[in-house]
This record gives sequence, C-alpha cells and structure tokens, in this order.
Amino acid sequence: MTEQLADVDYIIIGSGSAGSAMAYRLSEDKTHSVLVLEYGGTDIGPFIQMPAALSYPMNMKRYDWGYLAEPEATLNNRRLVCPRGKVIGGSSSINGMIYVRGHAEDYAYWEADGATGWGYADVLPYFRRMEHWHEGGHTEGFEDAGFRGVDGPLHVTRGSRRNPLHDAFVNAAEEAGYAATADYNGHRQEGFGPADMTIWKGQRWSAANAYLKPAVKHHGVQLIKGALVEKINISNGRAESVTFQRHGQTMTAHAKREIIVAAGAINSPQILQRSGIGPG
Repeated sequence: MTEQLADVDYIIIGSGSAGSAMAYRLSEDKTHSVLVLEYGGTDIGPFIQMPAALSYPMNMKRYDWGYLAEPEATLNNRRLVCPRGKVIGGSSSINGMIYVRGHAEDYAYWEADGATGWGYADVLPYFRRMEHWHEGGHTEGFEDAGFRGVDGPLHVTRGSRRNPLHDAFVNAAEEAGYAATADYNGHRQEGFGPADMTIWKGQRWSAANAYLKPAVKHHGVQLIKGALVEKINISNGRAESVTFQRHGQTMTAHAKREIIVAAGAINSPQILQRSGIGPG
C-alpha cells in the first residue's frame, strides 16, 4: 500500500548544493510549502564536519554512492572512482572544501555557445550574493572588492600563511615564470596564491550548513531523509508527484506547483529516465 503525503507547492529531489540552495530561496516566500527528499542521512559527525578528516567521507559507504567510471582502455582497463555525496549537503559535504568559481573565460565560452545569461558578468552578482568572504586579514595585493560578497550564507575563508613553505611555494612558481595572484576568485584568476576554502570556525561549511539547515529551522522546509526516489509521475504532460521508498514503505508526494530534480550529475538523469523522460 502506498502512503500519500500531504500536497506541497514544491518538491525538491536531492539536498546537495543545488537542492539546498533552491530550498532556501523558494522558502524565503513564507507562502510556499517546500519538501526536500534525500536518500542520505545526517551530516553530523567528525568525518564530515572536521576539515582534517578531508578525504575520509569519500571512501565511506555511509556518505558516498560508490560510483565507478567505465573501464579506461588507456589505464589498463581500470575503473576510476567517482565520489558522489550520499548525505544531506550532497557532495558539498564530502568534497575537499576548496572554493573555486572557475575562470571568467569558461563562462564566456558557454555564452558564446548559446548559453545566454551565463557570461561571467551575468553570474558574478550571484556569486557575490551567496558568499561571505573572510579574507583573514590578508589584504596585500587585493585588487577589487567588487568581486567578493561579504554577507551571504556561504562562509569562505583562508588558512594561516605563517608556514614558510607557503611563500616558498609561490616564490618558486614566480621564479619558474608563472604568475602570482592574491585572489584567484577576484580580478586576477590565473596564478599561484592562497586557496579559498568553505570552512568556518574550524568546521566544514557545506550547502547543508549554508542553506538547508536554516531553511528547515527558520522557513518551515520539510526534509525527509532516507527517501530513495523511484520515479516522477507524469499525467497529461505535467509532472505531478514523486514516488519513493523509505524504510521499506512506498510513499508518494504530490506537488501543486513544481518538481525540481537536483539529485546530482549521475542520479538526476537516472531518475528522469526511470520516469520516461529522455533516452532509454
């Protein structure tokens, strides 16, 4: 027997970087009801929250889907590991916490290929809006504060540069003919310099910490963990509901407005194909 949940305005499949941000933004309008479905469990624990644990969660079945790429002929048919977060916050809860926006030219190429509105000048205001940048007092060479945000929910910090190896590394790069930059997420995006990190007060600052938890606590977003989505149910060309398994029980949630698929680069197309959308 399938359990029917109460209707909501929006259903978000996945609580990773995109899903968490969507949950927060949609729920800023208090008239919206939002449900987030996540198969993974809690992110509470040292392997995720303690930055020094770093790569451990990528190798733990509790937090990682354990995907492998297809065999590579040029690598003696080895299959490369492809970590994907299986926890609230998604891959932002298991990654290396290095914060890199990408080069402005990357966005220029996208726009040139037809992605109107995805030029760097278009996306920069959103980078600034999401970011709370703490430069840690290291302001030498900082060229343009207009590139950084200072009051967003995503804390971005830098570690101490007191270790002499930091300067030695940058100096060696310059001696070898490479450029240096005080801020690769700022005006000068190429060169050797300090790394930005999504760490705040000694703790990983994932999308769950930045967006999802505040949305649940302050905006009334519903979060169901342990929800393995089977398919999106479509009627007359409209996505109406989501069927998922939880603790051996089949459940269905209906959306009055939209269903947002934010289950990651691998799981999103898988869910869509099981729903009759796309090839296969």
